[in-house]
Amino acid sequence: MEFASNFLHEIIDEDIKNGMTERIHTRFPPEPNGYLHIGSAKAIYINWSIATKYNGLFNLRFDDTNPVREDDEYVQSILQDVEWLTGTKPTGGVFYGSDYFEKCYECAVHLIREGKAYVCDLSADEMREYRGTLTEPGKNSPYRDRSVEENLRLFEEMRNDKYPDGSKTLRAKIDMSSPNMNMRDPAIYRIVHATHHRIGNKWCIYPLYDFAHPIQDAMEHITHSMCSIEFENHRPLYEWVVDNCAPCLPSHPKQREFARLNVTHTVMSKRYLRELVETGKVDGWDDPRMPTLCGLRRRGYTPSSILEFVTRAGVAKTDSLVDIKLLEYCIRDELNNTALRRMAVTEPIKMVITNYPEDKEETFTVTNNPKDEAAGTREVPFTRELWIEKSDFALIPPPKFQRLKPDGEVRLVGAYIVKCNEVIQDEDGNVVELHCTADLESGNGKPIDGRKVRGTIHWVSAKHAIDAELNLYDNLFTLENTAAVPEGKTYLDFLNPESRKVLTGCKLEPSIADVPAGTRMQFVRMGYYIQDSKPTEDGTLRFNRIVSLKDSFKPDKK
Repeated sequence: MEFASNFLHEIIDEDIKNGMTERIHTRFPPEPNGYLHIGSAKAIYINWSIATKYNGLFNLRFDDTNPVREDDEYVQSILQDVEWLTGTKPTGGVFYGSDYFEKCYECAVHLIREGKAYVCDLSADEMREYRGTLTEPGKNSPYRDRSVEENLRLFEEMRNDKYPDGSKTLRAKIDMSSPNMNMRDPAIYRIVHATHHRIGNKWCIYPLYDFAHPIQDAMEHITHSMCSIEFENHRPLYEWVVDNCAPCLPSHPKQREFARLNVTHTVMSKRYLRELVETGKVDGWDDPRMPTLCGLRRRGYTPSSILEFVTRAGVAKTDSLVDIKLLEYCIRDELNNTALRRMAVTEPIKMVITNYPEDKEETFTVTNNPKDEAAGTREVPFTRELWIEKSDFALIPPPKFQRLKPDGEVRLVGAYIVKCNEVIQDEDGNVVELHCTADLESGNGKPIDGRKVRGTIHWVSAKHAIDAELNLYDNLFTLENTAAVPEGKTYLDFLNPESRKVLTGCKLEPSIADVPAGTRMQFVRMGYYIQDSKPTEDGTLRFNRIVSLKDSFKPDKK
């Protein structure tokens, strides 16, 4: 697999040239407090593709240093998503931040012994007050000059459950006047009494991310720690931890940053996604309207289309907002070449072929994919009574209407040319049935007497049709940029009430019943669909529309 070059590759090429490392080793470090989303796909892609490109190793490491929100449910979902997206298990292995709690504690004790860390009794509010501002330096904690012996004792007592939550922290002793706020004696350990999803109540103190992450990277011999751009100002702290804990660590990793993936008409914050789930605004983390990888998978997106989207969106250091239509373009472009074709009538009206015998049945041979000869053909049953699409008939046709109208002709896909002779309407004037005659010499698409029949419509035998319901999806939010919510509003004010539309009473050709679950199909002229992975209560087949058949969106060239 080829990977488009980007600035991170240039950094690695230079590092290899300078002899920094012989083998590239990357990692993806998700926190197991929610499901992965399309933004996570970019981070996975960057780390996995770099390891693949340079014949290196790629680790999955769970950042489980905050037990309050973490759960094994999220662990299992992340394992599934990463393997689904990359097509393989992490080549370097699967690890947990909690694997390194003893090492983090050892490093913290080392810093205390070196006079580079101290136990502080300031509350969270007091720490913020002492921290200063972007224009004013902070001031030293009154506990900053505790002796090494006292700090060692207090830190051990913190570990031994002597103090309540929030009463003490361990802070790195760096520089309270640093222009970088992250270097103003940051907290590196806090007291948290909560049951950890893996290790139970073994620990009541937990390292903070900025302290634990570089230690974990070093323990796994990570060469390049690729982070999103918000961690750029944290890099000096990352390097400070690695440098000052060097005697305890086996390697010296390097952090570099890239811009996050922001997509129109959706949200990427796990806090917001969790709120949507917990308040019932969506039908779970795997709701096909969600930007989660499990939601995209259930909707029918493929790993290759998501990776293509990430590639086209680009890897840079500058934040940008990527049009969600690019994601739709990528799956549409793929499915146009690979999806099976099947006929489905979404809003049916009955067509009766009056000159076709009631007891006669025949089949017509129809191609499975005109772009793929290897896909072969199938036999579709034809009977006197058919279902056609409501929108394929117009009692009073608009200009240039090329489908069926009174006294007009169309060809049925792969079958006969038919002419509409009579329109049956109900008492409200709604068209409920069409009586037509077929040119029985025109079967299998044969041309007749040089006549030009411009319209071709799809159809399903009424006798053999399968009943189904279809889910049609639209953007979850009406606001293009959900990071720019107008004052006085919240992102929830822009939930799209039309984001899901359910069509019931749909009629599908019978061969769809034989298509394996998970197969992506083009319902001819209607869009691309996949059978929903969650069954309906009454057993009715349900299909999710992956994407519409066409769109005017034109992507930039690669």
